[in-house]
Amino acid sequence: MSALLALAARSAWARRFTLVLTIAAVAVSTLLLLATERLRHDVRQSFSQALSGTDLIVGARGSPTQLLLHTVFHIGQPTQGVSLRRIESIGELPQVAWVVPIALGDSFRGFPVIATDERFMRHVRMGDRQPLRITQGRDIQGPGAEAVIGAQVARRLGLRAGERMTLSHGSGPITEASHDDLPFTIVGVLAPSGSPIDRSVLISLESMHALHAGWVAGVRPVRPQQAASPEAGARPALVSAALVGLHARSAVFSVQRRLHAEREEPLTAALPGVTLDELWQTLGMGETALRLMGAMVALASLAGLVSVILAGLEARRRELAILRSIGASPLSLVALLVAEGTLASLAGIGVGVIGTIVLGLTAAGPLQSHFGIVLGTQAPRMGEWLLLAAILATGMLASLLPAWRAWRLSLADGLSPRS
Repeated sequence: MSALLALAARSAWARRFTLVLTIAAVAVSTLLLLATERLRHDVRQSFSQALSGTDLIVGARGSPTQLLLHTVFHIGQPTQGVSLRRIESIGELPQVAWVVPIALGDSFRGFPVIATDERFMRHVRMGDRQPLRITQGRDIQGPGAEAVIGAQVARRLGLRAGERMTLSHGSGPITEASHDDLPFTIVGVLAPSGSPIDRSVLISLESMHALHAGWVAGVRPVRPQQAASPEAGARPALVSAALVGLHARSAVFSVQRRLHAEREEPLTAALPGVTLDELWQTLGMGETALRLMGAMVALASLAGLVSVILAGLEARRRELAILRSIGASPLSLVALLVAEGTLASLAGIGVGVIGTIVLGLTAAGPLQSHFGIVLGTQAPRMGEWLLLAAILATGMLASLLPAWRAWRLSLADGLSPRS
């Protein structure tokens, strides 16, 4: 067996220039398949870990998916507001452990602003139930015009604790008006968490109320410029949503039914995990398309492997005939060609795995910085090992066609090839 492998390696080395192209094709297909699978898994992991420890997201009656996207990921249009009084009353339910109200709608240079209170830092968890941490400065204290910014906001805009900032009314890169009558002081910078909080600005509910004092239907009043002053206890009448934690997760469905049955102010209570699963089912077609694209590239590269071996058979007829004449059995010739195809597939898979690791290390920073996607650095998962095994098995099967062709070559045809 060792002699056969050595012979296959020397034969492949003699045709190294053509085989290099085949190995490169197998490596590209391996890289594409592995990168697609890992990115798909890590994107889903990043989305699912964007909010942990929260049992319900409560907002105005509407689509749970829209509520989740706008509240957690700051995507899409805001839903109708909910009275802060109704939100606080949810905390009086015996099954509820804590309630965190949040108000959205303003931004800072395209980054969303989240108005909340001290309960946000105390209860909200990201990733694997990791609390939010402040690496520079301190948390917001009192109702003053203070702000805590996420790690990406600080890094991309070059901001630090102690600097001043002016918020804008409206969300997105194009905003409606500037809240220049109430400048904020940055008092803290959050540690990176790989969640949408990294791209957010936190302020107090009292500050949000002061920003919009006198506004009617989202329109700034015509008045002389004067400094607004947040007052203790002066909070907005309406908020966007609330994050709710329960004493026991077993009570989540009973609390959800109770909130949905509310008639005075209709509410939607979304389960983050269930809503994310529904979202991924909607995006499942995109995942399938990525997998099919990778599979097509893999099949094309393996077809190239078959073409290279088949093309080399015409030039190797005499070589195979000599092997037959010195006692090599047809089965040995088949094993020789299958071994060559397997070695080429293994080499391509090895290069592809190395390329995937390098690509992951290179793209990890930009993906987390711009999209909040945290690429895992752990060893290949079971699905990835099965994918590599499938590529290798397909490469070995692809070698059977030229091996069957070599089986049919007769000894006389090999020694006296046709012109």
